[in-house]
Amino acid sequence: MATLARLQARATFLAHQYYFRSSVVDLFRKKEYDAAVKIQSWFRGCQVRAYIRHLHRVATTIQKWWRSYLGRQQYQVVVKLASCAMKMNLYNAMAVRIQRRWRGYRIRKYCFNYFYLKEYLRAVSETNDAIREALEEFAEMKEREEKKADLEREEKKRDYQARKMHYLLSTKQIPGIYNSPFRKDPDPWELRLQKAKPLTCHRPKVKQKHYISLSSWLACTSARSFPRSEILPPIDRKRCQGPFRDITEVLEQRYKPLEPTLRVAEPIDELKVAREELRRQEWMRNVNDNMISKLYYHHLISSQNMENHIQKLDKLYKEAEAPIHYFRILGHFIEHDSCK
Repeated sequence: MATLARLQARATFLAHQYYFRSSVVDLFRKKEYDAAVKIQSWFRGCQVRAYIRHLHRVATTIQKWWRSYLGRQQYQVVVKLASCAMKMNLYNAMAVRIQRRWRGYRIRKYCFNYFYLKEYLRAVSETNDAIREALEEFAEMKEREEKKADLEREEKKRDYQARKMHYLLSTKQIPGIYNSPFRKDPDPWELRLQKAKPLTCHRPKVKQKHYISLSSWLACTSARSFPRSEILPPIDRKRCQGPFRDITEVLEQRYKPLEPTLRVAEPIDELKVAREELRRQEWMRNVNDNMISKLYYHHLISSQNMENHIQKLDKLYKEAEAPIHYFRILGHFIEHDSCK
């Protein structure tokens, strides 16, 4: 009981002491909270920075490996292209060497063959001699023909002159000027006058009378219908001043010929005639088309063969660069095509 009494006596003191200590704790609680928040923020910042550094190291490692992979791939492509270029250069060099050897062999064998060229030149000279002889014969023949034509023209001219001077022929009683009695033999013109026939004068043609018909009246060609538009104005007539039309144009417009009506111009059975003409033309066109198609087919085949031959010859000529051999082969193919 004594203890209880002491505690009850000290209850007020304990209450004051509790209140004082609680107030002191409240004063230092905010400072401790701020310190704890600062410590936590610093620690979390260190933790996040360490994680970011880890991520940077990982990303750098990934980028390093990826870039190395890309570099190796690109280097492989470059090496492959370089190897292909080296192979192509080697192949081209080998092809050029083979072509050089083959062209040299071909030129030595076919183009610059001494005996072949000698034979070819001999044949060319013989052909030229034959052509020259043929041309000389042709020139002589043309000269003879011209001389013969000149002689014929002179002879015709003399015959015409003899016919024109036939009145100078001598008679039994009166000798002519070409048959003088003081000459032993008569003049050659006297013999020509004896053989020639006298030249007769041409009679003037009788003008036919023009009769006026219905057609001439409709066409305005008669003098009674209308004046003609072909009449020209006199030469000494002065031209009117101003923007006037020519008198011939005015007359042509004024005196136009009468045009027949449609009933007179077109026949009654024109449709039937036109149908028959169209049917006849179609039949002729079909026949001609069939013939032309066959001819064109044969001509097309021959032209295609000729084009193929010419292409082959052009290729051979470019490779060998030999005009003599080229012309020889060209003549061979032309003979072959003509035989076909």
